[in-house]
Amino acid sequence: MKKTNDALKIIKRMMKEDPELQEMVRESSINAQVSQIIYDARKQGGLTQQQLAAKVGTTQSVIARLEDADYEGHCLSILARIAAALNQKVEIKMSPKEVA
Repeated sequence: MKKTNDALKIIKRMMKEDPELQEMVRESSINAQVSQIIYDARKQGGLTQQQLAAKVGTTQSVIARLEDADYEGHCLSILARIAAALNQKVEIKMSPKEVA
């Protein structure tokens, strides 16, 4: 196996050999994407976390937690409430896995 100092290549090589690591990375990526979507939608709506929380019927700390990429508790019901508060909708789709 050819040696490399490229961190991304090393991580990809490690992931190829470790299905558990692949799953952890996949879940982390989804959490980060959901958090970013919530943040972007709130900013686009011109709202603070406190203002969005009031519209959704929750607290600012809940919105902050949902916007944290490390948070693992996203659920469709709160996403739907946030979308409704921002006059948007939640769309979910499935697509084929990428082949590594």
